[in-house]
Amino acid sequence: MSVQLVRGSATTRCLAIASLVLGLGFLAWLPFMVGSFRVFQLTLVLIWAVSVMGLNLLVGYSGQISIGHNALFAVGAYTAAILMHRYDTNVVLCLVAAATTSGLVGLLVGIPALRLQGLHLAIVTLALAMATTAVLQRFGSLTGGAAGLSVPRLRPPSWLPIEDEQYVYLISLVVAVVMFVIARNLTSSAFGRALVAIKDNPLAAAAMGIDSRIYKALTFAMSGVFAGVAGVLYVLAIRYVSPEAFPLLLSVTFLAAIAVGGLGTISGAIVGAAFVQFVPQFASSVNDSLATLLYGVVLIVVMIVMPTGIVGLAKRLLGRVVTITDPPVPPVAGDDEPFTESPPAELPEPVNASS
Repeated sequence: MSVQLVRGSATTRCLAIASLVLGLGFLAWLPFMVGSFRVFQLTLVLIWAVSVMGLNLLVGYSGQISIGHNALFAVGAYTAAILMHRYDTNVVLCLVAAATTSGLVGLLVGIPALRLQGLHLAIVTLALAMATTAVLQRFGSLTGGAAGLSVPRLRPPSWLPIEDEQYVYLISLVVAVVMFVIARNLTSSAFGRALVAIKDNPLAAAAMGIDSRIYKALTFAMSGVFAGVAGVLYVLAIRYVSPEAFPLLLSVTFLAAIAVGGLGTISGAIVGAAFVQFVPQFASSVNDSLATLLYGVVLIVVMIVMPTGIVGLAKRLLGRVVTITDPPVPPVAGDDEPFTESPPAELPEPVNASS
C-alpha cells in the first residue's frame, strides 16, 4: 500500500521543506561529530559535487560529452590561487573571478565545438584535458610551474570558536547549497527544458524555434562556472595547487560520479561525489595492492545493477511507497450542465424543376 500525495499541495510542500531543513541541519552538524581528517574528506565531497553538477548540465541534460572538465576546474583553482597568493584577495572576490574566468573559458571551448557531437566532441575535449598540465607548466612565471602555488590558511573569525577545517567545510556547504539551488532553477526553467529537448530530439527542438548552438554554448559556459567555483573551494581545502593535481583521471572521475549518481539528476551529483571519494579508500583498506581493481569491479557492478544511477534506483523504490499525483483540473464554467444532443436540422424540400 502506497501513500498518495498531491503535487503542490500544502502537505507535500511541508514534507519537502521539513526534509530540506533536516538534511541541511544534519550536514551542518556533521563536522562537529567527526575528526579533522573526516571533515576534510567531507569537504572534498562537497567540492566534487559542485563540479559534477556543472558537468551534469553539459552531459546529462544537453547530451554533450566532455572529457576536459579538469581544465575548467584547474582554471578556477589557479585563478583563486594567484589572487590569494599574490594579492591576498578575499574569498568572495575569488569566487566571482574564478567563476567568470572558467565560464569564459568554457564558452571559448564551446563555440568551436558547436559543429561537433558524440565521439568528435569527446576527442576535442580530451585534447584540452591532456594539454592542461603542459599549459600550466609553460606559464610558470604566473602559475608557479611544476612547483605550484601555496595559499594562506583560511581561518575563522575570532568570534567563531571552530577549527579551520570546520570553517572551510561550512563555507563549502554554503556555496554548494547556493550552486545546488542555481542548478535546480536552471533545469526546471525554460532553459533546462530546452536542453532536454535538444538532447532528446534536435529536429523537433529546431522546429520549435530552439537554437541549439546558443544553448550548447551557454551550457559549456555554465559548466565552466560550476567548475570554477569548485576550484576555489579546492584551493581553500588543499591550500596548494600544482599542475599534477589536475590530470586526465580527474575528468574521468567526474564522469564516473555522474554515471553512478544518476545522469540528468542534480541530487545525483552529491551521491556520485560521495561514491568517488569514499569507495576507493574503502577498496584500499580491504587490499591496498588490489585497490584499483576492487574499485573498478564495484563501479561495474553498480552500473549493471543500477543503470540509471543510485538516485534513479532510489526514486523507483520510493515510487512504490509514495505516489505523487497531479492536482485535479478545476472544472470549466458550464461543464456542470448536462449535455443534450440537439435534434438534426431539417433539410429543405427539393424544388421541382418542371414546376
